[in-house]
Amino acid sequence: MNAGRIIHTADCVAEGAAYLAAREPRFAAALARIGPLPLRRRPEGFAQLLNAIVGQQLSVAAAGAIWSRMRVAGLTGPRKIIWASDDDLRDVGLSRQKIRYARALAEARIDYDALRAAPTEDVVATLTQVPGIGVWTAEIYAMFSLGHADVLASGDLALQESARQLFDLPARPTERALREMATDWAPWRAVAARLLWAYYREVKDREGIR
Repeated sequence: MNAGRIIHTADCVAEGAAYLAAREPRFAAALARIGPLPLRRRPEGFAQLLNAIVGQQLSVAAAGAIWSRMRVAGLTGPRKIIWASDDDLRDVGLSRQKIRYARALAEARIDYDALRAAPTEDVVATLTQVPGIGVWTAEIYAMFSLGHADVLASGDLALQESARQLFDLPARPTERALREMATDWAPWRAVAARLLWAYYREVKDREGIR
């Protein structure tokens, strides 16, 4: 098995959006309101996952400030994390738990080149062996850093709420229920996720959802 279809450009996203719109009228209606979907590709590798760990349970601003201090201190590579003292890592803003997670990631010796060609389930299985990396983080990495076209982070609360709104559901779907719904959106589930996030932002702005 391999990684399957990879989203490289905005044209790939547009292809997936057209596919979804042709098969699901609600997606077509949402796209008519929100317009073209973003590419949202991110870098891959150790630093990207470390950044995800740093940002857990923090505001975007707070996470960005800590990451900026880590970059200035040169603490974004695995060897630097291993060599740094706990005091060094605390000084840039990492909690005791995140220091443990950062060291676990640095010591995991993940073969990031091999992940690039691996199917999503293998990416998730590899990354979730590292303390501090859950399924959501692993799926987001597969989606945006590796460009996998057919992965949906169904544990994402914004995706669940957006699906409730768009599909007029009586309640927010559970992670399992959304994953089951998304089987109909293959092989472009990552584009469906982009669409649902964009729709969530549009609805939130209109109705003041918190």
